[in-house]
Parts: sequence; structure tokens; C-alpha cells
Amino acid sequence: MAQLHSTSVHERALLVGVVLPGFQRAIVDEYLDELAMLADTAGAEVVHRLIQERKNIDAAFFIGKGKAEELAWLVGERKIDIVLFDDDLSSVQIRNLERMITCKIMDRSGIILDIFASRARTIEAKTQVELAQLQYMLPRLTRQWTHLSKQFGGIGTKGPGETQIETDRRQIRTKIARLKEKLRNIDGERQTQRKGRENFPRVALVGYTNAGKSTLMQKIAAADVLVEDRLFATLDSTVRQVTLSPAHRILLTDTVGFIRKLPHGLVASFKSTLDEVREADILLHVTDISHPLFAEHIAVVNETLDELGVQGKPTIHVFNKVDKLDNRSLLANVLSAYDNAVAVAAARGINLSGLTDAILRLLDASVVEESLTFAQNEYELISLVHDSGEVLHTHYEDDRVILRVRMPRTRMDQVLKTLERRRTGTR
Repeated sequence: MAQLHSTSVHERALLVGVVLPGFQRAIVDEYLDELAMLADTAGAEVVHRLIQERKNIDAAFFIGKGKAEELAWLVGERKIDIVLFDDDLSSVQIRNLERMITCKIMDRSGIILDIFASRARTIEAKTQVELAQLQYMLPRLTRQWTHLSKQFGGIGTKGPGETQIETDRRQIRTKIARLKEKLRNIDGERQTQRKGRENFPRVALVGYTNAGKSTLMQKIAAADVLVEDRLFATLDSTVRQVTLSPAHRILLTDTVGFIRKLPHGLVASFKSTLDEVREADILLHVTDISHPLFAEHIAVVNETLDELGVQGKPTIHVFNKVDKLDNRSLLANVLSAYDNAVAVAAARGINLSGLTDAILRLLDASVVEESLTFAQNEYELISLVHDSGEVLHTHYEDDRVILRVRMPRTRMDQVLKTLERRRTGTR
């Protein structure tokens, strides 16, 4: 697949969308607006759009052969450098389109991966993105490999062997295995880094990309966090200690934004980064309420959280950018439809105190106290409890140790399950 990188001279891009039965053209226009933002983030200038209404997707050309021929003409007429499809293309569709159209062809997942590659800064992020790119590339080896995969007849070509494209695939699989091992090692290092932070409740910012999570992080934590009005400004998670009140300190984490049709390989490869979400005690689900598709954005984030196995975690719905909202009745309806909902304008610092109060209420409601009993020689289990929460009191009785501990309910449940597994020897 082609790659698109930011340069001083923007590549000229043409966007392609399809209206299928059950979809409105206005919705597809909104999707292409988002694709245009992706193109801008990647360094392309959108100069034309092509939208086609179809009963179904064409297996050979995605938009049908006739429309593909029209697209090829437009590419020449408008001097297009790259065609961006808002849906993922199969290897067959890519190959057929590349044979007909004399410019780069990319689909939605391809450009998202390209943006991630250009924005990755740390070794971990670069490794995660490279893994996702290779997993995406593996079934899509097309034009750039065809000159390697030709089979020639004649003397000396019979017998065992493999085509060059098969060799390339084997090499990619080997590299994927190495990158997965590298990420496992990085994940182990992250687990070590998380130790020592266990005594603080953890709050993670999640949300659709460009919803304003990093701005909120900057305001709440007074943190030096990159804030841009572009998609995927944040790839690496940022963790800051925040004092909400004299009795409440938390660890606040900003995470990578989600997006519609986020490539599955990215979610999988960013596992160690997104573990910050899994291990959080409270989620702040940030939504740009001024966006016309904010309800769909909420659904996309919830689906991604389900994919991560994060269900039922205490959540505050933070509806951001209320200062850009014209319809105030919409805000009232939305706030009444969600439990633990707060309206803010992070960039202008509006109602951040209301958000702080909501976090404090949820912290107090979610914290539990338990008395846990151990044999005095269960040193590792006692250490685990000390690392996981606040030990209020220690009492020794004969050969037993009784700890009175305080921690968020979700973490208490995890600790109790871990204690049971270790005592019974189960996994």
C-alpha cells in the first residue's frame, strides 16, 4: 500500500464515499469531512470528492468498473496525487484500481496507520505502529510487489521453491513475531513502572479523537501536554499526579483517541498503552457535543471499550465544547439522558470545578474498606495488598496478620480474585 507523509508541498487528494441502502447522503458527507481531516493531518489537500449511491459494494472495484473509469478520468483531469476511500479495500479491489488509475490508492485504515506512523515518537509507539502496519500490509501485497512475483518458465525453474511474494510474506510474518515479542518486553517494563502508583486512584481520559481530552488534561493537571486541533495529536499515554482536594490525589491519564473504523491491528498492538484504560478506577468519557455526529462518536468509543474488555467501569460523561453549541435544549436533553454527566468547555476553563466535584463524588462512592486476614508467612500477598491500596490498620493475632485496607471497589474485586487464585494455585 502507498504511504502519505507530510511535506511542504501538499499532495492533491480525491475522496471517495459510497451511499448504501439505509444510509443518508448527509451522513456520508459527514464521514468524508472526517476523512478530509485525516487527509489534512497526513499532509494532503483535498481538491475533490466523489460520492456514489449503490445497492452493494462491488467485489472487483468497490465502486464498480464504470465509476472506476470515471474516477480514473477525474484523476487525470484534476491532477490528483492520491485517491482516499472512506472504507477499507480488499487486495483484489486495490489491485484492480491500481491497474486502472495512475496515482496512489489508499483506504481509511491505510491513512490512519500512516498518521500514526508519522506521529509516533517513543520506541513503544513506533513499535506498536510498525506491528499494526505489517499486519495490515500482509494480506494486501499488491502493485509494489508484482515485479517480484513473476513466474518464468523454462530450464532451471522447475522443482521446489516459492514466489518472491511468498518470501516477502514469510519475512513479514517473521518480523511481526519479533515485534510482538518486543512489545511483550515493553509491557513488562510498563507493569514495573505502574508499581508504586497503586496507592492512588487512577482516572483515565477516553474519547473520540479531537474531542478535547488533551486540553482537559492540560487544564486539570496543569500539564505540558501537546494540544492540536488535529486528529490523533496524542499517541503515547501521559500520566500526571493531580491533587483534587487535600484528601484526594489521583493519577490522571490521557490516552490515544478512538475513531470510527479504527484498524483492529492498532487496538491490538496498542494493548500496553491502552492497559491504562483497563486498569483505571474511573473513566472520563470526553465527547465533543458540538459535533453533529456526537452520538455516533459515543457509540464508537463504547464499542472500542468493549473490545478492550472494559465494561461496567465507573464513568463520568464529559460533554465538552458546550461554548460552541447553539442548541441549548440539546444540552439539557443529553445531560438528563446520562448518569454522571457534566458539561464543560475545557479550552475556556468553563465548569472544570463541576467536573472535579463529579470525580470526587464518584471516588467517595466507589471506595470500600475490607479487613483481610493472612498467615504471617504470606509475604507476597501482604505486599500485593500494600501495593494495591491504602492500609489503614495492621493487627497481629497469633500467627495471623489482619489488614484493614481501603481502595476503589473495582481494584478491591481484582485484589480478592488475585488472592484467591494464588492461594488455590489456579490461573
